[in-house]
Amino acid sequence: MTMNMDMNAFEALLQESVRVHGHLCAGQVLGVRLAMLGLKLLGINDPKGRDRKAFLVYVEIDRCATDAIQSVTGATLGKRSLKFMDFGKMAATFVRVSDGMGYRILAREETRELADKYCPEIEDKYKRQLEAYKRMKDEELFAVQRVKVEIPQCDLPGRPIRRVPCSRCGEYVQDCRDVQKNGETLCKNCLNGSYYQILEA
Repeated sequence: MTMNMDMNAFEALLQESVRVHGHLCAGQVLGVRLAMLGLKLLGINDPKGRDRKAFLVYVEIDRCATDAIQSVTGATLGKRSLKFMDFGKMAATFVRVSDGMGYRILAREETRELADKYCPEIEDKYKRQLEAYKRMKDEELFAVQRVKVEIPQCDLPGRPIRRVPCSRCGEYVQDCRDVQKNGETLCKNCLNGSYYQILEA
């Protein structure tokens, strides 16, 4: 375990994360550890209070760890402080709103095998990973990159900058998600096709 990690704080955050997520798993442990490290690197001490508007979190996967990150940081899609990038990677980027500077943290793939070294006495590989992830040092669990993110004005928390109707379907689009094409203002559904098929109006 990383020497300077507060075990009491970690356990409390893990229990809250489990309450939100619904069960304890290795992804919860990774997510809590990742979020704690990200906040620490950014210097965020009160993510759900005083510092809640000072940072954004970009998550790259829709798996268990993302629930843990949300639980620890208080960042949510509804508050526009959590951004989902559908990359399928166990990674998250913590960014200061003031200057776009931040840290991208990636869970190392080799930690799965390293778990065997930490907890050889545990036969079940998922339980072994869960316990090992609690004990490993941050640098064993994660690769950290210092990054800069250009945050579009339309992606910042707060009131929508623009809200316009689609020229074809008439539905309103906000937060600059409309697309201009051949003199038309279009929603992405009308431009690219939708993820749903209308059966009845």
